[in-house]
Amino acid sequence: MKIALRYLKSKKAHNAVNIISIISICGVVVTTAALVCVLSVFNGFKGVIQDRLARLDPQVAIMPAHGKTIADADSVIQAIKTTDGVAMAMPVLEDQALAIYADYQMPVRLKGVPANYHKINAIDSTIVDGYYALKDDVSSFAVVGIGPAVNLRLRANSLRMLQLYAPKRVGRVNIANPIDAFMCDSLFVSSIFQVQQNSYDQDLIFVPLDFARNLFDYDTQATQIEIKLQPGANETSVMKQLEKMLGDSYLVKNRLMQQSESFRMVNVEKWVTFLLLAFIMIIATFNVISTLSLLIIEKDESIATFQHLGATNQQITRIFVAEGWLIAMLGAVLGIILGLLLCLGQQTFGWLKLSADPSQVVVSSYPVQVVWTDILIVLLLVAAIGFVTSLVTSTIMRRRLQ
Repeated sequence: MKIALRYLKSKKAHNAVNIISIISICGVVVTTAALVCVLSVFNGFKGVIQDRLARLDPQVAIMPAHGKTIADADSVIQAIKTTDGVAMAMPVLEDQALAIYADYQMPVRLKGVPANYHKINAIDSTIVDGYYALKDDVSSFAVVGIGPAVNLRLRANSLRMLQLYAPKRVGRVNIANPIDAFMCDSLFVSSIFQVQQNSYDQDLIFVPLDFARNLFDYDTQATQIEIKLQPGANETSVMKQLEKMLGDSYLVKNRLMQQSESFRMVNVEKWVTFLLLAFIMIIATFNVISTLSLLIIEKDESIATFQHLGATNQQITRIFVAEGWLIAMLGAVLGIILGLLLCLGQQTFGWLKLSADPSQVVVSSYPVQVVWTDILIVLLLVAAIGFVTSLVTSTIMRRRLQ
């Protein structure tokens, strides 16, 4: 190892070997830094999505394993509240409806929630017009997503009421009077919210729970029970307790599981990009093999000297194998340091901006979040490539020493 380190640091007899050695190390440095930065950017986007979804998604949600609704939601909630770590639990009822406002109409997702629903998430922080309210002493109100607000041309606190239609769950359709097959109700719009996530902004409207139950012809049913945990509660532990208590009839999901499709897409893009950059790194290591080949040729006299001193072919081969490892790992360490510095600079100064109008995007610059497991994966990748390089080097040496 000492001889390999000496060969790495010493000036080569031929200037071309010096240049190729520097290029080899720089190739590994650049690709390693690129891997660290790209993986950190994807982690940053994942963090942004989690932050946005956390505003409306509950920490834990209880859903029926079979069917559409939980039959007696109130009794289930009473059982859930006895679980350690649970601070609040609320029933919600979500279904499709038709919204009509003036001369405009569109299908929407209607979500009935209790009046104090803002205590379980941060929906009141997403209001962009009006004020958050679902009920007062006289009327019921709707909290409308930005998508329906634009499509229906409505504004908060208007004197015109929003009409909502839902098909009756039981009974026959009267062809002579098809409107009789629908339940209808109306309410005022108190506010408009925007989360800047298409799954919420596009068609979601919040209404009081009793309003939704009346419109969809339910009494104590709920499509989901949403839970807020106590500060410092262990999410995994609470979920295991709930799964054990509720049994197989219910599904217990955290935020990541509730939005599995969104996070799965980010993860797929992240690791596909990782594989592409890994392929580029493999190509860059061909320079390392070229460097070692030239070094072996240059050190013919040194190799002969080692043989005269009694060194075996295996010992001589190990010197150049260690040289390959040193080049790969030196490039990896320098690349990781460079990548971390670039990530820190992006976090602090936001050098790289998103090519869009800042008012229309969630973040103005590329978000960055370093995850140490990603750094470990990059190190393992470089180590694996270094191992392959060493195998090629040992093959070259064996042939040359024959």
